Amino acid sequence: MTIAYIPSTDGVEVALHDLGGVGPALLMVHANGMHGRVWQPVADALAADARCWAIDLRGHGVSRTPDNLAYEWDGVGDDVSAVVDHLYAAGHAEPGQLDGVGWSMGGCGLMLAEQAVAGRFRSLWAFEPIVFPAEAARPAGAPNPLADSARRRREIFASRDEAFENYAAKPPFSTTDPASLRAYVEHGFGDLDDGTVQLRCRGATEAAFFSAEHGEVFANLGAIATPTTVVGSGDGGPPSMIAPTVAEHLLNGFYVSMADLNHFGPMQDPARIAASIRKALPR
Repeated sequence: MTIAYIPSTDGVEVALHDLGGVGPALLMVHANGMHGRVWQPVADALAADARCWAIDLRGHGVSRTPDNLAYEWDGVGDDVSAVVDHLYAAGHAEPGQLDGVGWSMGGCGLMLAEQAVAGRFRSLWAFEPIVFPAEAARPAGAPNPLADSARRRREIFASRDEAFENYAAKPPFSTTDPASLRAYVEHGFGDLDDGTVQLRCRGATEAAFFSAEHGEVFANLGAIATPTTVVGSGDGGPPSMIAPTVAEHLLNGFYVSMADLNHFGPMQDPARIAASIRKALPR
């Protein structure tokens, strides 16, 4: 597993992981609170179709992030842009031949990078990207259950095995594929001196992203000409409800429903997710 550190904005160095495979380069971008290596089961299923790379966004995984950084969603776009430029400059992607896959916040990051420089990606595939119209923004001071829950998240466990068993016993992680959950736990925790393990993406960081503005991504969807597949689950949450509208506002958007999945779809059924990505890849 190759790890490279790529300079981004705000003094951030994002981690880039080589998940293996052969074929055109495919960049995979994770959801808030996750990390790049959670994509490994999906990448394994795509090994004959693409060379898969995954990023640890600022504040996540093993990325190097300055203390007290103000987390903004524009920074997610900066991180994705920095890695895309690196993949092209290093010869890991042929000119104009890089495809992007994103989940939740990762889908938004892909769209921000494509809006910044048109043609960075040959195609995009996004599972419930966090892209909302301005009128759907949470009013200042309004309750934010996701941020509140993230701040209360348990961060320290006696071992990775204890963390795995804890997550596997309750939703939403109880709905996920064991290999995906194991990848999340194995690489989402760091070792402490006393032998315990601690979440690498701290609850405060996850909460900061849940509280940050999403910028003008939705208003500028019409600037994205790249063929883009938007996938929505059937859990009835805001990301699933807005996904068809996101596809409609893209110049070359296509909507796919996976109504039996929830927002954790990429971790629920890696083989099915890989099949959807494979179908969307240009031939």
